[in-house]
Amino acid sequence: MKIAIAQINPIIADIEGNKQKIISFVDRAKEENVELIIFPEMAVIGYPPMDLLDNHKLIDDNLLSINEIATHSRDIAIICGYVEYSHNSPLLYNSAAFMTDGMILSSHQKTLLPTYDVFDEVRYFQQAELQRPIEFAGKRIGITICEDIWNDQDYENRAFIENRKYNSDPIQNLCNMNIDLLINISASPYISGKNTKKWEMISKIAKKYSIPIIYTNQVGGNDSLIFDGNSFVVNSNGEFIAKAERFQEDMLIVDDLNSKSALYPKEEGMEDIRRALILGIRDYVQKCGFSDVVVGLSGGIDSALTAALAVQALGAEHVIGITMPSDYSSEGSVTDSMKLAKNLGIRIEKIPISDIFSKYKEFLKDIFKSLPENVAEENIQARVRGNILMAVTNKFGSLLLTTGNKSELAMGYCTLYGDMAGGLAVISDLPKMYVYSLSEHINREKEIIPIETIRKPPSAELRENQKDEDSLPPYDLLDNILERYIEKKMSAKEIISEGFPEEIVIDVLRNVNRNEYKRLQAPPGLKVTSKAFGFGRRFPIAHKYKS
Repeated sequence: MKIAIAQINPIIADIEGNKQKIISFVDRAKEENVELIIFPEMAVIGYPPMDLLDNHKLIDDNLLSINEIATHSRDIAIICGYVEYSHNSPLLYNSAAFMTDGMILSSHQKTLLPTYDVFDEVRYFQQAELQRPIEFAGKRIGITICEDIWNDQDYENRAFIENRKYNSDPIQNLCNMNIDLLINISASPYISGKNTKKWEMISKIAKKYSIPIIYTNQVGGNDSLIFDGNSFVVNSNGEFIAKAERFQEDMLIVDDLNSKSALYPKEEGMEDIRRALILGIRDYVQKCGFSDVVVGLSGGIDSALTAALAVQALGAEHVIGITMPSDYSSEGSVTDSMKLAKNLGIRIEKIPISDIFSKYKEFLKDIFKSLPENVAEENIQARVRGNILMAVTNKFGSLLLTTGNKSELAMGYCTLYGDMAGGLAVISDLPKMYVYSLSEHINREKEIIPIETIRKPPSAELRENQKDEDSLPPYDLLDNILERYIEKKMSAKEIISEGFPEEIVIDVLRNVNRNEYKRLQAPPGLKVTSKAFGFGRRFPIAHKYKS
Protein backbone atom coordinates (compact mmCIF):
# COMPACT_ATOMS: atom_id res chain seq x y z
CA MET A 1 0.00 0.00 0.00
CA LYS A 2 1.33 3.41 -0.99
CA ILE A 3 0.84 5.86 1.87
CA ALA A 4 1.48 9.61 2.11
CA ILE A 5 2.04 11.61 5.30
CA ALA A 6 0.84 15.18 4.80
CA GLN A 7 2.79 17.24 7.32
CA ILE A 8 0.98 20.57 7.02
CA ASN A 9 1.12 23.97 8.70
CA PRO A 10 -2.48 25.05 9.38
CA ILE A 11 -3.56 28.47 10.59
CA ILE A 12 -5.86 28.30 13.60
CA ALA A 13 -9.52 28.82 12.63
CA ASP A 14 -8.67 29.50 8.97
CA ILE A 15 -11.14 26.81 7.96
CA GLU A 16 -11.24 27.74 4.29
CA GLY A 17 -7.48 28.14 3.96
CA ASN A 18 -6.77 24.91 5.81
CA LYS A 19 -9.36 23.05 3.72
CA GLN A 20 -7.76 24.23 0.47
CA LYS A 21 -4.31 23.25 1.74
CA ILE A 22 -5.58 19.77 2.65
CA ILE A 23 -7.23 19.34 -0.76
CA SER A 24 -4.03 20.46 -2.52
CA PHE A 25 -2.04 17.79 -0.68
CA VAL A 26 -4.69 15.22 -1.59
CA ASP A 27 -4.37 16.21 -5.26
CA ARG A 28 -0.58 15.89 -5.07
CA ALA A 29 -0.92 12.45 -3.51
CA LYS A 30 -3.28 11.34 -6.27
CA GLU A 31 -0.67 12.32 -8.85
CA GLU A 32 1.72 9.95 -7.07
CA ASN A 33 -0.88 7.13 -7.11
CA VAL A 34 -1.08 7.18 -3.31
CA GLU A 35 -3.77 4.93 -1.83
CA LEU A 36 -3.98 6.54 1.64
CA ILE A 37 -3.01 10.04 2.77
CA ILE A 38 -2.83 11.00 6.45
CA PHE A 39 -3.16 14.50 7.93
CA PRO A 40 -2.39 15.72 11.49
CA GLU A 41 -4.64 16.12 14.51
CA MET A 42 -7.34 18.81 14.12
CA ALA A 43 -5.88 19.71 10.72
CA VAL A 44 -9.10 21.42 9.61
CA ILE A 45 -9.07 23.89 12.53
CA GLY A 46 -5.41 23.95 13.57
CA TYR A 47 -4.10 23.22 17.05
CA PRO A 48 -4.63 24.53 19.71
CA PRO A 49 -7.77 26.64 19.08
CA MET A 50 -8.44 26.98 22.84
CA ASP A 51 -11.68 28.83 23.65
CA LEU A 52 -12.48 29.35 19.98
CA LEU A 53 -13.94 25.86 20.39
CA ASP A 54 -16.78 27.46 22.35
CA ASN A 55 -18.08 29.00 19.10
CA HIS A 56 -20.62 26.79 17.37
CA LYS A 57 -20.00 28.49 14.04
CA LEU A 58 -16.37 27.35 14.10
CA ILE A 59 -17.44 23.75 14.77
CA ASP A 60 -20.13 23.90 12.08
CA ASP A 61 -17.70 25.37 9.54
CA ASN A 62 -15.15 22.65 10.29
CA LEU A 63 -17.85 19.98 9.80
CA LEU A 64 -18.81 21.45 6.43
CA SER A 65 -15.13 21.43 5.44
CA ILE A 66 -14.45 17.84 6.48
CA ASN A 67 -17.47 16.77 4.43
CA GLU A 68 -16.20 18.71 1.42
CA ILE A 69 -12.74 17.16 1.86
CA ALA A 70 -14.46 13.75 1.81
CA THR A 71 -15.76 14.44 -1.70
CA HIS A 72 -12.11 14.42 -2.86
CA SER A 73 -11.61 10.85 -1.60
CA ARG A 74 -13.07 9.04 -4.63
CA ASP A 75 -9.70 7.77 -5.85
CA ILE A 76 -7.87 7.81 -2.52
CA ALA A 77 -8.48 7.22 1.18
CA ILE A 78 -7.97 10.13 3.61
CA ILE A 79 -7.47 10.27 7.37
CA CYS A 80 -7.80 13.80 8.72
CA GLY A 81 -8.20 15.42 12.13
CA TYR A 82 -11.24 17.57 12.89
CA VAL A 83 -13.73 18.33 15.69
CA GLU A 84 -17.26 16.98 16.03
CA TYR A 85 -20.16 17.29 18.42
CA SER A 86 -20.85 14.65 21.03
CA HIS A 87 -24.41 13.32 21.00
CA ASN A 88 -24.58 12.66 24.74
CA SER A 89 -22.52 15.51 26.20
CA PRO A 90 -22.11 19.29 25.83
CA LEU A 91 -18.43 18.58 25.19
CA LEU A 92 -16.87 17.94 21.79
CA TYR A 93 -14.86 15.11 20.33
CA ASN A 94 -11.32 15.52 19.02
CA SER A 95 -11.69 13.16 16.08
CA ALA A 96 -10.12 11.62 13.01
CA ALA A 97 -12.28 11.03 9.95
CA PHE A 98 -11.62 8.05 7.66
CA MET A 99 -12.81 8.95 4.18
CA THR A 100 -12.95 7.06 0.90
CA ASP A 101 -15.32 6.64 -2.03
CA GLY A 102 -16.31 10.27 -1.60
CA MET A 103 -17.70 9.98 1.92
CA ILE A 104 -16.79 9.72 5.59
CA LEU A 105 -16.94 6.02 6.43
CA SER A 106 -15.98 6.28 10.11
CA SER A 107 -14.95 8.68 12.84
CA HIS A 108 -12.40 7.85 15.53
CA GLN A 109 -12.31 9.89 18.74
CA LYS A 110 -9.34 10.71 20.94
CA THR A 111 -9.26 8.68 24.15
CA LEU A 112 -6.56 10.26 26.32
CA LEU A 113 -7.09 13.96 26.91
CA PRO A 114 -3.97 15.78 28.18
CA THR A 115 -4.48 18.33 30.95
CA TYR A 116 -1.03 19.54 31.98
CA ASP A 117 1.51 22.13 30.90
CA VAL A 118 0.07 23.85 27.79
CA PHE A 119 -2.72 21.29 27.32
CA ASP A 120 -6.27 21.68 28.63
CA GLU A 121 -8.32 19.27 26.54
CA VAL A 122 -10.66 18.18 29.33
CA ARG A 123 -11.98 21.74 29.15
CA TYR A 124 -13.39 21.07 25.68
CA PHE A 125 -13.48 17.38 24.85
CA GLN A 126 -15.07 14.12 25.89
CA GLN A 127 -12.93 11.01 25.68
CA ALA A 128 -13.72 8.22 23.25
CA GLU A 129 -16.01 5.53 24.54
CA LEU A 130 -14.30 2.80 22.49
CA GLN A 131 -11.63 2.18 19.89
CA ARG A 132 -12.26 0.22 16.74
CA PRO A 133 -10.05 -0.56 13.75
CA ILE A 134 -10.93 0.03 10.10
CA GLU A 135 -10.57 -2.38 7.20
CA PHE A 136 -8.74 -0.95 4.21
CA ALA A 137 -6.66 -2.46 1.41
CA GLY A 138 -6.73 -5.83 3.12
CA LYS A 139 -5.38 -4.47 6.41
CA ARG A 140 -6.87 -3.83 9.82
CA ILE A 141 -5.76 -0.34 10.78
CA GLY A 142 -5.92 1.28 14.21
CA ILE A 143 -6.31 5.07 14.25
CA THR A 144 -5.22 7.03 17.34
CA ILE A 145 -4.77 10.70 18.11
CA CYS A 146 -1.63 12.23 19.68
CA GLU A 147 -1.79 11.55 23.45
CA ASP A 148 -3.28 8.11 22.83
CA ILE A 149 0.18 6.78 22.07
CA TRP A 150 1.81 8.22 25.22
CA ASN A 151 0.73 5.76 27.90
CA ASP A 152 2.71 2.59 27.30
CA GLN A 153 3.12 1.02 30.74
CA ASP A 154 6.25 -0.89 29.72
CA TYR A 155 8.20 2.19 28.65
CA GLU A 156 11.04 2.27 31.16
CA ASN A 157 11.57 6.05 31.03
CA ARG A 158 8.39 6.76 32.99
CA ALA A 159 9.82 10.05 34.28
CA PHE A 160 9.53 11.37 30.74
CA ILE A 161 5.79 10.69 30.70
CA GLU A 162 5.13 11.50 34.36
CA ASN A 163 2.19 13.75 33.51
CA ARG A 164 0.33 10.92 31.79
CA LYS A 165 -1.94 9.63 34.52
CA TYR A 166 -4.42 7.48 32.64
CA ASN A 167 -6.03 4.17 33.46
CA SER A 168 -6.26 2.91 29.89
CA ASP A 169 -3.95 2.30 26.96
CA PRO A 170 -5.65 2.80 23.57
CA ILE A 171 -2.69 1.25 21.77
CA GLN A 172 -2.90 -1.96 23.73
CA ASN A 173 -6.66 -2.05 23.24
CA LEU A 174 -6.33 -1.77 19.46
CA CYS A 175 -3.47 -4.27 19.28
CA ASN A 176 -5.65 -6.75 21.14
CA MET A 177 -8.00 -6.47 18.14
CA ASN A 178 -5.26 -7.87 15.86
CA ILE A 179 -4.52 -4.73 13.86
CA ASP A 180 -1.90 -4.82 11.10
CA LEU A 181 -0.97 -1.13 11.19
CA LEU A 182 -1.18 1.64 13.78
CA ILE A 183 -1.64 5.28 12.72
CA ASN A 184 -1.23 8.19 15.10
CA ILE A 185 -2.18 11.72 14.03
CA SER A 186 -0.66 14.39 16.25
CA ALA A 187 -0.22 18.05 17.01
CA SER A 188 2.74 17.61 19.35
CA PRO A 189 4.71 20.78 20.22
CA TYR A 190 8.48 20.94 20.02
CA ILE A 191 10.57 20.68 23.19
CA SER A 192 14.33 20.37 23.01
CA GLY A 193 15.21 16.73 23.77
CA LYS A 194 11.65 15.46 23.42
CA ASN A 195 12.03 13.86 20.00
CA THR A 196 14.83 11.56 21.12
CA LYS A 197 12.58 10.07 23.78
CA LYS A 198 9.53 10.02 21.50
CA TRP A 199 11.38 8.15 18.77
CA GLU A 200 12.63 5.63 21.30
CA MET A 201 9.20 5.16 22.88
CA ILE A 202 7.28 4.67 19.63
CA SER A 203 9.99 2.43 18.21
CA LYS A 204 9.67 0.18 21.26
CA ILE A 205 5.88 0.13 20.99
CA ALA A 206 6.15 -1.03 17.38
CA LYS A 207 8.55 -3.79 18.36
CA LYS A 208 6.50 -4.78 21.42
CA TYR A 209 3.33 -5.37 19.37
CA SER A 210 5.08 -6.30 16.09
CA ILE A 211 3.20 -3.69 14.08
CA PRO A 212 4.33 -0.84 11.84
CA ILE A 213 3.47 2.64 13.15
CA ILE A 214 2.85 5.80 11.15
CA TYR A 215 3.21 9.01 13.16
CA THR A 216 1.93 12.21 11.50
CA ASN A 217 2.66 15.53 13.20
CA GLN A 218 1.58 19.11 12.59
CA VAL A 219 4.27 21.65 11.73
CA GLY A 220 4.35 25.42 12.27
CA GLY A 221 4.16 28.07 14.95
CA ASN A 222 0.92 28.92 16.72
CA ASP A 223 1.45 31.67 19.30
CA SER A 224 3.90 30.31 21.91
CA LEU A 225 3.91 26.77 20.58
CA ILE A 226 6.16 25.51 17.81
CA PHE A 227 5.32 22.25 16.05
CA ASP A 228 8.35 20.58 14.54
CA GLY A 229 6.85 18.07 12.11
CA ASN A 230 9.36 15.21 12.15
CA SER A 231 6.61 12.77 11.11
CA PHE A 232 7.94 9.25 10.66
CA VAL A 233 7.27 5.59 9.94
CA VAL A 234 8.73 2.56 11.74
CA ASN A 235 8.38 -1.08 10.78
CA SER A 236 7.22 -3.92 13.01
CA ASN A 237 10.75 -4.26 14.39
CA GLY A 238 10.79 -0.62 15.45
CA GLU A 239 13.27 0.28 12.70
CA PHE A 240 12.89 3.57 10.90
CA ILE A 241 11.56 3.39 7.36
CA ALA A 242 11.32 7.11 6.67
CA LYS A 243 11.13 10.51 8.36
CA ALA A 244 9.69 13.81 7.12
CA GLU A 245 11.51 17.13 7.23
CA ARG A 246 11.75 19.08 10.47
CA PHE A 247 10.24 22.52 10.93
CA GLN A 248 8.72 22.70 7.45
CA GLU A 249 5.81 21.32 5.48
CA ASP A 250 6.44 18.02 3.76
CA MET A 251 4.69 15.14 2.05
CA LEU A 252 6.40 11.86 2.87
CA ILE A 253 5.50 8.83 0.74
CA VAL A 254 6.08 5.25 1.85
CA ASP A 255 5.12 2.17 -0.15
CA ASP A 256 6.71 -0.65 1.85
CA LEU A 257 5.95 -0.89 5.56
CA ASN A 258 8.35 -3.79 5.95
CA SER A 259 11.48 -2.05 4.70
CA LYS A 260 14.26 -0.46 6.69
CA SER A 261 15.54 2.46 4.67
CA ALA A 262 16.27 5.23 7.16
CA LEU A 263 18.93 5.70 9.80
CA TYR A 264 17.74 6.12 13.38
CA PRO A 265 17.24 9.91 13.65
CA LYS A 266 19.10 12.20 15.99
CA GLU A 267 18.27 15.62 17.36
CA GLU A 268 20.70 18.40 16.55
CA GLY A 269 20.66 20.44 19.73
CA MET A 270 21.24 24.11 19.00
CA GLU A 271 20.46 23.74 15.30
CA ASP A 272 17.01 22.39 16.13
CA ILE A 273 16.44 25.24 18.60
CA ARG A 274 17.55 27.75 15.95
CA ARG A 275 15.13 26.32 13.40
CA ALA A 276 12.34 26.18 15.96
CA LEU A 277 12.74 29.86 16.89
CA ILE A 278 12.96 30.91 13.24
CA LEU A 279 9.73 29.06 12.47
CA GLY A 280 8.10 30.50 15.59
CA ILE A 281 9.04 34.07 14.64
CA ARG A 282 8.00 33.73 11.01
CA ASP A 283 4.62 32.18 11.73
CA TYR A 284 3.78 34.49 14.64
CA VAL A 285 4.62 37.59 12.61
CA GLN A 286 2.93 36.51 9.40
CA LYS A 287 -0.10 34.76 10.90
CA CYS A 288 -0.76 37.91 12.96
CA GLY A 289 -0.72 40.01 9.80
CA PHE A 290 2.66 41.75 10.13
CA SER A 291 5.58 41.82 7.72
CA ASP A 292 8.24 43.86 9.56
CA VAL A 293 9.72 43.81 13.04
CA VAL A 294 11.66 46.21 15.22
CA VAL A 295 14.40 45.24 17.67
CA GLY A 296 16.01 47.50 20.26
CA LEU A 297 19.77 46.94 19.97
CA SER A 298 21.80 47.48 23.14
CA GLY A 299 25.08 46.05 21.95
CA GLY A 300 24.43 43.05 24.19
CA ILE A 301 24.11 39.40 23.28
CA ASP A 302 20.37 39.04 23.90
CA SER A 303 19.29 41.74 21.46
CA ALA A 304 21.96 40.62 18.96
CA LEU A 305 20.68 37.04 19.00
CA THR A 306 17.06 38.21 18.68
CA ALA A 307 17.92 40.37 15.66
CA ALA A 308 19.93 37.58 14.01
CA LEU A 309 17.05 35.12 14.40
CA ALA A 310 14.59 37.70 13.07
CA VAL A 311 16.68 38.19 9.95
CA GLN A 312 16.91 34.46 9.38
CA ALA A 313 13.14 34.20 9.80
CA LEU A 314 11.96 37.22 7.81
CA GLY A 315 14.85 38.58 5.75
CA ALA A 316 17.03 41.63 6.45
CA GLU A 317 14.66 43.98 4.64
CA HIS A 318 11.96 43.24 7.22
CA VAL A 319 14.04 44.00 10.34
CA ILE A 320 14.84 47.43 11.78
CA GLY A 321 17.29 47.89 14.64
CA ILE A 322 17.22 50.91 16.96
CA THR A 323 20.07 51.78 19.30
CA MET A 324 19.29 54.23 22.11
CA PRO A 325 22.41 55.19 24.05
CA SER A 326 22.30 57.03 27.37
CA ASP A 327 25.02 58.58 29.53
CA TYR A 328 25.63 55.14 31.04
CA SER A 329 26.01 53.31 27.72
CA SER A 330 29.45 52.01 26.90
CA GLU A 331 31.05 52.85 23.56
CA GLY A 332 30.37 49.27 22.50
CA SER A 333 26.66 49.74 23.01
CA VAL A 334 26.57 51.72 19.77
CA THR A 335 29.61 50.40 17.88
CA ASP A 336 28.73 46.73 18.47
CA SER A 337 25.13 47.42 17.45
CA MET A 338 26.32 49.12 14.25
CA LYS A 339 28.63 46.21 13.49
CA LEU A 340 25.79 43.73 14.05
CA ALA A 341 23.49 45.71 11.76
CA LYS A 342 26.16 45.74 9.05
CA ASN A 343 26.74 41.98 9.41
CA LEU A 344 22.99 41.34 9.18
CA GLY A 345 22.36 43.89 6.44
CA ILE A 346 19.57 45.60 8.37
CA ARG A 347 18.59 49.23 8.71
CA ILE A 348 19.62 50.77 12.05
CA GLU A 349 18.63 54.06 13.63
CA LYS A 350 20.38 55.83 16.51
CA ILE A 351 18.12 57.69 18.95
CA PRO A 352 19.99 59.01 22.04
CA ILE A 353 17.87 59.20 25.19
CA SER A 354 20.02 61.32 27.54
CA ASP A 355 17.99 64.50 27.03
CA ILE A 356 14.68 62.69 27.46
CA PHE A 357 15.96 61.00 30.62
CA SER A 358 17.10 64.36 32.01
CA LYS A 359 13.66 65.83 31.36
CA TYR A 360 12.00 62.97 33.20
CA LYS A 361 14.21 63.55 36.24
CA GLU A 362 13.52 67.26 36.10
CA PHE A 363 9.75 66.72 36.07
CA LEU A 364 10.00 64.27 38.97
CA LYS A 365 12.44 66.24 41.16
CA ASP A 366 9.76 67.77 43.35
CA ILE A 367 8.00 64.54 44.20
CA PHE A 368 11.29 62.67 44.58
CA LYS A 369 12.71 65.59 46.61
CA SER A 370 16.14 64.77 48.03
CA LEU A 371 15.83 60.99 47.77
CA PRO A 372 18.92 59.30 46.30
CA GLU A 373 18.74 57.84 42.80
CA ASN A 374 18.01 54.14 42.71
CA VAL A 375 16.20 51.54 40.59
CA ALA A 376 13.40 54.04 39.90
CA GLU A 377 15.69 56.21 37.79
CA GLU A 378 17.27 53.14 36.19
CA ASN A 379 13.88 51.91 35.08
CA ILE A 380 12.94 55.30 33.64
CA GLN A 381 15.65 54.74 31.03
CA ALA A 382 14.27 51.33 30.11
CA ARG A 383 10.77 52.80 29.86
CA VAL A 384 11.96 55.67 27.68
CA ARG A 385 13.44 53.11 25.33
CA GLY A 386 10.27 51.04 25.40
CA ASN A 387 8.22 54.14 24.61
CA ILE A 388 10.39 54.99 21.62
CA LEU A 389 10.29 51.45 20.28
CA MET A 390 6.51 51.27 20.61
CA ALA A 391 6.14 54.64 18.87
CA VAL A 392 8.18 53.40 15.92
CA THR A 393 6.24 50.16 15.62
CA ASN A 394 2.92 52.00 15.87
CA LYS A 395 3.92 54.52 13.21
CA PHE A 396 5.11 51.94 10.69
CA GLY A 397 2.77 49.05 11.52
CA SER A 398 5.59 46.78 12.65
CA LEU A 399 5.84 44.28 15.49
CA LEU A 400 8.26 44.89 18.35
CA LEU A 401 10.33 41.89 19.44
CA THR A 402 11.44 41.87 23.06
CA THR A 403 14.89 40.58 23.86
CA GLY A 404 14.81 39.26 27.46
CA ASN A 405 16.02 35.73 28.19
CA LYS A 406 14.55 33.13 30.55
CA SER A 407 17.09 33.74 33.32
CA GLU A 408 16.22 37.43 33.48
CA LEU A 409 12.47 36.78 33.39
CA ALA A 410 12.81 34.22 36.16
CA MET A 411 14.57 36.67 38.44
CA GLY A 412 12.50 39.72 37.51
CA TYR A 413 15.66 41.31 36.09
CA CYS A 414 13.60 43.22 33.55
CA THR A 415 11.45 46.35 33.48
CA LEU A 416 7.70 46.39 33.06
CA TYR A 417 6.69 48.77 30.25
CA GLY A 418 10.38 49.08 29.40
CA ASP A 419 12.44 46.23 27.93
CA MET A 420 9.40 43.95 28.46
CA ALA A 421 7.28 46.05 26.05
CA GLY A 422 6.55 44.35 22.75
CA GLY A 423 4.53 41.78 20.85
CA LEU A 424 6.68 38.64 20.94
CA ALA A 425 9.38 37.52 23.39
CA VAL A 426 11.62 35.54 21.06
CA ILE A 427 14.20 34.14 23.51
CA SER A 428 12.15 34.21 26.71
CA ASP A 429 12.49 30.42 27.06
CA LEU A 430 16.26 30.41 26.49
CA PRO A 431 18.36 30.43 29.67
CA LYS A 432 21.31 32.81 29.44
CA MET A 433 23.83 30.02 28.85
CA TYR A 434 21.69 28.79 25.94
CA VAL A 435 21.83 32.35 24.57
CA TYR A 436 25.62 32.09 24.45
CA SER A 437 25.55 28.61 22.94
CA LEU A 438 23.04 29.53 20.25
CA SER A 439 24.95 32.72 19.40
CA GLU A 440 28.14 30.73 18.94
CA HIS A 441 26.22 28.21 16.83
CA ILE A 442 24.95 31.00 14.57
CA ASN A 443 28.56 32.16 14.20
CA ARG A 444 29.82 28.65 13.32
CA GLU A 445 30.59 29.50 9.68
CA LYS A 446 31.22 33.25 9.87
CA GLU A 447 30.94 36.08 12.35
CA ILE A 448 27.36 37.35 12.38
CA ILE A 449 27.01 38.32 16.02
CA PRO A 450 30.13 40.41 16.80
CA ILE A 451 32.65 38.51 18.89
CA GLU A 452 32.94 41.59 21.10
CA THR A 453 29.25 41.22 21.94
CA ILE A 454 29.69 37.60 22.93
CA ARG A 455 32.76 38.24 25.07
CA LYS A 456 31.68 41.36 26.96
CA PRO A 457 30.32 40.98 30.51
CA PRO A 458 26.51 41.27 30.34
CA SER A 459 25.11 44.58 31.60
CA ALA A 460 21.81 46.46 31.54
CA GLU A 461 23.86 49.71 31.45
CA LEU A 462 21.36 51.61 33.55
CA ARG A 463 23.96 52.96 35.99
CA GLU A 464 27.69 53.59 36.03
CA ASN A 465 29.77 50.43 35.45
CA GLN A 466 26.74 48.18 36.04
CA LYS A 467 27.19 44.42 35.52
CA ASP A 468 24.51 41.72 35.70
CA GLU A 469 26.53 39.86 38.33
CA ASP A 470 26.14 42.84 40.65
CA SER A 471 22.53 41.73 41.08
CA LEU A 472 22.49 38.08 39.96
CA PRO A 473 24.54 34.94 40.64
CA PRO A 474 26.91 33.90 37.82
CA TYR A 475 24.69 32.74 34.96
CA ASP A 476 26.04 29.18 34.81
CA LEU A 477 25.16 28.73 38.50
CA LEU A 478 21.86 30.57 38.17
CA ASP A 479 20.70 28.55 35.16
CA ASN A 480 21.42 25.26 36.89
CA ILE A 481 19.32 26.30 39.89
CA LEU A 482 16.51 27.61 37.68
CA GLU A 483 16.36 24.43 35.63
CA ARG A 484 15.95 22.34 38.77
CA TYR A 485 13.25 24.59 40.17
CA ILE A 486 11.25 25.47 37.06
CA GLU A 487 11.59 22.40 34.83
CA LYS A 488 12.35 19.62 37.30
CA LYS A 489 10.06 21.04 40.02
CA MET A 490 12.62 20.45 42.77
CA SER A 491 12.27 22.12 46.17
CA ALA A 492 14.90 24.35 47.76
CA LYS A 493 15.92 21.49 50.03
CA GLU A 494 16.39 19.12 47.09
CA ILE A 495 18.43 21.66 45.14
CA ILE A 496 20.64 22.45 48.13
CA SER A 497 21.21 18.72 48.68
CA GLU A 498 22.88 18.61 45.26
CA GLY A 499 25.59 20.96 46.51
CA PHE A 500 24.26 24.35 45.53
CA PRO A 501 24.88 27.21 48.03
CA GLU A 502 21.91 27.48 50.39
CA GLU A 503 21.84 31.28 50.56
CA ILE A 504 21.89 31.60 46.76
CA VAL A 505 19.24 28.92 46.24
CA ILE A 506 16.87 30.55 48.73
CA ASP A 507 17.37 33.97 47.16
CA VAL A 508 16.88 32.67 43.60
CA LEU A 509 13.66 30.84 44.43
CA ARG A 510 12.35 33.85 46.34
CA ASN A 511 12.95 36.05 43.30
CA VAL A 512 11.26 33.60 40.96
CA ASN A 513 8.17 33.47 43.17
CA ARG A 514 7.80 37.18 43.79
CA ASN A 515 8.14 38.18 40.13
CA GLU A 516 5.17 36.23 38.84
CA TYR A 517 3.27 39.51 38.43
CA LYS A 518 5.85 40.72 35.92
CA ARG A 519 5.78 37.57 33.83
CA LEU A 520 1.98 37.65 33.63
CA GLN A 521 2.30 41.03 31.90
CA ALA A 522 4.99 39.89 29.47
CA PRO A 523 4.30 39.28 25.77
CA PRO A 524 3.97 35.67 24.64
CA GLY A 525 7.26 33.83 24.28
CA LEU A 526 8.35 30.94 22.08
CA LYS A 527 8.47 27.66 23.99
CA VAL A 528 11.48 25.36 23.49
CA THR A 529 11.97 23.80 26.94
CA SER A 530 9.76 21.46 28.94
CA LYS A 531 8.46 24.29 31.14
CA ALA A 532 8.26 27.79 29.72
CA PHE A 533 6.85 30.88 31.38
CA GLY A 534 3.37 31.50 30.02
CA PHE A 535 0.03 29.70 29.95
CA GLY A 536 1.71 26.33 30.52
CA ARG A 537 2.98 27.45 33.95
CA ARG A 538 0.17 28.85 36.09
CA PHE A 539 0.92 30.23 39.53
CA PRO A 540 -0.99 32.70 41.69
CA ILE A 541 0.57 36.10 42.20
CA ALA A 542 -0.51 36.49 45.81
CA HIS A 543 0.50 33.46 47.85
CA LYS A 544 2.66 32.45 50.83
CA TYR A 545 4.08 29.16 49.55
CA LYS A 546 7.76 28.68 50.39
CA SER A 547 9.60 26.42 48.00
